[in-house]
Parts: sequence; C-alpha cells; structure tokens
Amino acid sequence: MAKDYYNILGVDKRANKDDIKKAFRTLAHKYHPDKKTGDDAKFKEINEAYSILSDDQKRAQYDQFGSAGGNSGGFGRQGQSGGFEGFDFSQFTQGGNGFEFDFGDLFGNAFGGGRGRAQAKRGRDISIDIELSFEDSIFGTERTVLLNKVSKCEICAGSGAEKGSETITCHTCNGKGQIREMKRTFFGQFETTTTCETCLGKGKIPREKCHACHGQGVLKKESEIKVKIPAGIDNGEMIRLSGGGEAVAGGQTGDLYIKIYVKKHPTFRKDDHNLLTDLNVKLTDALLGGEVTLVTLDGAIKVKIPEGVTHSEVLRIKGRGVPNERGSRGDILIKLHIAIPKRLSKDAKKVIESLKKEGI
Repeated sequence: MAKDYYNILGVDKRANKDDIKKAFRTLAHKYHPDKKTGDDAKFKEINEAYSILSDDQKRAQYDQFGSAGGNSGGFGRQGQSGGFEGFDFSQFTQGGNGFEFDFGDLFGNAFGGGRGRAQAKRGRDISIDIELSFEDSIFGTERTVLLNKVSKCEICAGSGAEKGSETITCHTCNGKGQIREMKRTFFGQFETTTTCETCLGKGKIPREKCHACHGQGVLKKESEIKVKIPAGIDNGEMIRLSGGGEAVAGGQTGDLYIKIYVKKHPTFRKDDHNLLTDLNVKLTDALLGGEVTLVTLDGAIKVKIPEGVTHSEVLRIKGRGVPNERGSRGDILIKLHIAIPKRLSKDAKKVIESLKKEGI
C-alpha cells in the first residue's frame, strides 16, 4: 500500500508549498537522528514525503496514482482504481501460486521510480543549534561551525577516479547507465528500468579508484561551514543552508538546518524592529525634568526627561533600534517608572507639605 504523504507531514491535501515546507521543517527538527527525540526511520519517511509533495510534478503524479488516506487499497482516490476495487490480491503475494507480485515495483514509476528514483537520491539533512548574544541577534554576525559529515571528496572532485586515471565501460550495465529488468506478474510481464548503481548512470567507471575515497566520490570528514546570521533574527528561528548537509554519490547534497537560540538581555527586549526597555525616574526629575544616562547596544547616551512626565509614559529614541531590510533602524522605546520614596527626611516632608498646600 502506498504511503499517505499528507498524513506523514500532518498537512491537508490542499496545503500550499509554504505549509508543506513549514510542516517538514518542524518534523525534521523534531525527529532528526542527532536529537534526543530523534527517530531515523521517521526522519527518512518525512524526507521521502517532502521530496514528493514539494515537487509539483511528483505531487501531481502522487495525487493521481497514489493512496491518500487509504482509499481503494493504494490504487488512488475513490473512483480511480481502474477496475480493481474489491479484488483480493493477497493470494498473489510473493511466493503465492508461483507468482512474485510486488506493488512497489509495479507502480513505483508513478512516483518517479525507475531511473527517476535514482536521480532523486539525496544526502542526509543535518540539524544544529547556535546560541547568540542579544547584540549579535540584533546586528547580525557570521559563525564558523565545524561538522563531521559525509562530504564530496576534494581529491577526485566527487568523480571517484584517481587523478589521471582513464575511464572504462561499466561492466554492470555495459555502458548503458541503466539496468533493465523483466518481472512476471499476474497481469503479465513488466519491464522496469533503474539507474546502474555501479556507474551511477554514467556508463563509465574509473580504471583506477581514488585513493582517498576508494572510488565512492564521498567520504566522512570534518568540514568548516560559514553561517551568516541576518540582523534582527528571533529566538527559535530556523536558518536553512542549502547544500550544507551530507553528500551522496551521484545525488544531491542535503541541507543544513540551524536553530537559533538568543540569550536574554538584562536591559532590552526586542519587539519587531524596536527595542523596549524600562527606566526608573526620580520623583524630582519627573516633576522638574532632568537627564539620565542610558547604556544602549551602541554605547551610552544621554536621555532627556521632560518636565512633568507621568508614570508609564513612553519616550522614543529614533534610529537606535533593530536594523531592517531597507538599511534603516527601528527605535528605542523607554517606558518610564516614577520612583516614589518610601521614607522622607524632615526637610523633605516640609517641602512636600508646602507642595500639598499649593494643591500639587
């Protein structure tokens, strides 16, 4: 029975590409084998579902021929079973009455099988966490991470051949790059075509294999990857670095997913492109006005307290907030808290009493 890829990703059949991508990223991060909650089998299943549903052509083929929700025993949506509804195929399973029957082989081409399946080979995605200071999250930065992963061999540039070695015809496929196989089923004979695993569809193999990767074209090694962190990134946000994952011989390199964790700042909080902070103001400064020093992310500045400010009033300092995509910056918003003294000296009480008599 074909897999229900929509159910695997937890999305509706009408989901758009953004919804599918968002669901994939969430699940990939949760079930990545390097995580405590990781599940290698589940992770592969999620990748398989995403590779189908994120490709318009494969998704259209899947919607036409695949099983979404278990309808019609894996032959497609209701009314598209091609006359096989209600037929019991269990008697024709492998070893039954001399027939070898494999629905995966028979209908595999409907989902990019055969040669397309080999071409769609993809390296493993990698997920890592990076912790940033509040300042680096606001202004952006660049980090270099060291990963021990399967990468393309630099000695042979992924060809698998020793430098200067000539190529010869692949002995497995005789230079065709493909392997044809005839299968006998209840419905008759079917021909399947797959990419040759020896030459990866090239039809040629090196006479002498690369000494570094032993002809594989890939090998496990430590790799330095530079990650550019954009300005204004939020805590928990994910960065996808295309091609930063693991390589695979004859296929596409996986991606690197970086989850960002931002340390809290003792003074400031981020709100879109603005920075928020609280400031305690003396009663006398609130009444008569004054000036205080505020240490911002750019350094110390003088903040003028207007005469007669009220509790919770907000002051705005323009152009000192979070950088935006237009090259400008947001503002600093300062919420004022007027400090009321709990104890007063005799002289202070006399002053307050005189103010009271004036109705202040």
